Amino acid sequence: MHAYRAALLSFADDGSARYEQDGLLVVGPDAAGAPVIRAAGAYAALAGNYPGVPVTHLPGRILAPGFVDLHVHFPQTDVIGSPAEGLLPWLENYTFPHEARFADHGYATGVAQVFLDELLRNGVTTALTFCTSHPHSVDALMEASEARGLRMIAGKVLQDRHSPDGVRDDTEQSLVDTEALIRRWHGRGRLGYAITPRFAPSCSEAQLRGAGELAAKHRDVWIQSHVAENKDEIRWARELFPEARSYLSIYQDFGLMRERAIYAHCIHFDDEDRALMRDTGAAAAVSPTSNLFLGSGFFDYEGAIRVGFRYGLASDVGGGTSFSPFHTMLAAYYVGREGQTKPGISLSPQNLWWQHTAGAAEALGLDGVVGNLRAGCEADFLVLDPQATPLLARKTKNARDLDELLFSLIVLGDDRVVQAAYVNGRPAGAPTIRAEEP
Repeated sequence: MHAYRAALLSFADDGSARYEQDGLLVVGPDAAGAPVIRAAGAYAALAGNYPGVPVTHLPGRILAPGFVDLHVHFPQTDVIGSPAEGLLPWLENYTFPHEARFADHGYATGVAQVFLDELLRNGVTTALTFCTSHPHSVDALMEASEARGLRMIAGKVLQDRHSPDGVRDDTEQSLVDTEALIRRWHGRGRLGYAITPRFAPSCSEAQLRGAGELAAKHRDVWIQSHVAENKDEIRWARELFPEARSYLSIYQDFGLMRERAIYAHCIHFDDEDRALMRDTGAAAAVSPTSNLFLGSGFFDYEGAIRVGFRYGLASDVGGGTSFSPFHTMLAAYYVGREGQTKPGISLSPQNLWWQHTAGAAEALGLDGVVGNLRAGCEADFLVLDPQATPLLARKTKNARDLDELLFSLIVLGDDRVVQAAYVNGRPAGAPTIRAEEP
């Protein structure tokens, strides 16, 4: 058992932030021996309860939950910043040619290490991740994640049509491979599997039907895909599935809408789509940097809040332009202010941070497991330095309240703020902290 003394950031059930200026975070084994948060709260109230437990003092630092990325493509690590006229040309000219390189297992293994390094350097300790259509791309990512003790959810992409040679898979074999990967990786340590149709236009009816049958058979696996990102994509989907009420309802027609189903983008929705998300328990992965970069549109926060379905933030690398949750939260703030069909809403700093931690965990069905600093949560947490840069230090020093402090970090922060990321109770992927006595 070990304790850490610093300021603490956590979240209440209503999504509001809780901040303890002088806090104590106690980490130790649960009944099964797994490292979890045993206690979190005011130092004065907790310190006497743990006599003899060593304490690392971190003056001037903030302990915060590890970020949760609801939608990211590990094979697109090197596709960031590739110029294109829009989503479909970007896929054709950059993404598909690059993903074809993952036919080489050694290449997939190398990119997996770089990808995980970037996640951890930016404070992301849980991610829902697309691999490629090659089964060994899943093996490469899962093996690397398991070695680091990460909570990782990933899946082999399903795309048996309208895809070039090198990434297009065979319908029957893709489903056989998916089930084999579920049995190999799902529930192994901190790993989980996601059934992953790339998007409806890339999948035949037979492949979507098979994916739905696997989702019904394996109820505790996740589902991930894209929907309603781009207007040209929507027209294409409607042409291919003319009987469907909407693009989103295609997935419902094939049994792919339920809890633990995460759909990226969800931009061009009507209220029936929003109600379908709410009623099935599916959630949206809001991807503001990629939506802005590709000119796809803006997630309608007002509609999501009014109808009441789950959502959380995502980097969507490589359409997304940064692994940094700070950049993603700032882009979401812009979308809330400027990208709404009704007068814009001002997303509070506390809400933005919640969307990338506890809110994203809730969307995954992992509330109380990751994304928060509460007793019983897995021991994934960050040590943040609010003085990481000279300008940030000036700004945070003058913060009058929690909102001003958090917003300063969102606007001015980057990977330099993340002094250390603790994964499963151990420091990983960050410089060593020098403990200081008060």
